Amino acid sequence: MEIVETSANGNVYAGTFGGLLLTVFSNLFVEDMMRTIILAVIGAVVSFVVSLTLKELIRWFKR
Repeated sequence: MEIVETSANGNVYAGTFGGLLLTVFSNLFVEDMMRTIILAVIGAVVSFVVSLTLKELIRWFKR
């Protein structure tokens, strides 16, 4: 029995990738995404404030 190799077909790759994306996005919930966005913003603000505070403390101690 001979196995016939087919050439790479762009439609197969596009269909596979599209199916993967639809599966991933169908399992994402809006509430989870909003929670993630809010926590990321809070984390960025806290990080920025801490770095500014540490910068000021270092400058204050060098006086």
